Amino acid sequence: MKVLSVVGARPQFVKLAPIAAECAARGVEHVIVHTGQHYDPMLSDVFFADLGIPDPDVHLGVGSGGHGAQTGAILAAMDDVLAEHAPDWVLVYGDTNSTLAGALSAVKLHLPVAHLEAGLRSFNRRMPEEHNRVLTDHAADLLLAPTAVAAAHLADEGLAGRTVVVGDVMIDVLHRVRDELVNIEAVLDDLGMPAGGFSVATIHRAENTDDPQRLAAIVTALQQVDHPVVLLAHPRLRARATEQGLDLDGGALRTRDPLAYPQLVGAVSRARGVITDSGGLQKEAFALRAPCTTVRTETEWVETVELGWNVLVEPGPALREAASRPAPGPTDAAPYGDGHAAAAVLDALADAARR
Repeated sequence: MKVLSVVGARPQFVKLAPIAAECAARGVEHVIVHTGQHYDPMLSDVFFADLGIPDPDVHLGVGSGGHGAQTGAILAAMDDVLAEHAPDWVLVYGDTNSTLAGALSAVKLHLPVAHLEAGLRSFNRRMPEEHNRVLTDHAADLLLAPTAVAAAHLADEGLAGRTVVVGDVMIDVLHRVRDELVNIEAVLDDLGMPAGGFSVATIHRAENTDDPQRLAAIVTALQQVDHPVVLLAHPRLRARATEQGLDLDGGALRTRDPLAYPQLVGAVSRARGVITDSGGLQKEAFALRAPCTTVRTETEWVETVELGWNVLVEPGPALREAASRPAPGPTDAAPYGDGHAAAAVLDALADAARR
């Protein structure tokens, strides 16, 4: 069996790591195509080194651009790549422009497509990610759902026959990275923060960064939290803050560059809480038992909210108050699997290929 993975953004590199390791362990031929959707080294190439992923076999280098231009550039480049490698499966990850373009190119060439992290729904049609994931699910031949909730969404859309629940591969890599960390104190020293005495924050979604009023309200609220907040500032956020004349430091807020993934895991594992608009970090916070405050009106990871470990808020006083709340009671719930999702993914690909 020959699998070709299409990736291009930070969450996809994390998801790729356990798939690449499982392919290597089974002797499955695995071709990695990096679209270049994220071009900042801290959001791209460094993940391959940090997570032990083989170097990409193909790098498309599409870089930044509007949604149409970026999706079109990837789509145009993928045809020749797929024709050359002729995989048994094209595996696409998550909900980015790379995901949609990889899936569209494959189905046009009549190559089987599997969608990892299928069935997630925010039900917010303003989000480009929502369109990407819905279109990819309906184009794909095999839908690899991370949770029972995701599988139920797919069933509601008439896709139950293509769906397999495999668990969440991000939990696989999170467990591995957490268990391999040997010097979390060095991470805390680098941040200048005491264990249990700070929150980690990331804000990057366009709905928050590109609206001057929302971004100003977010920054003001973070500055008023009752404990230190370390904001890991994506280049997009820094650029928008500069354009809008906002100072990202001050009060409780301290700004620094994004952390490499192992260091991020170490920081969150010792943090008092997490404040984010990221999908993946909500889940990672739950797995590491860090209370999460999500600056969005909805989440694909509803289990984190239902279990009391995540609160959805709007910018302003509600954000400040939620970020300052105490941790909920302990839980043993594991809605995202047991850390063996990659094995389930390869089993599902092999089973479907035999049909």
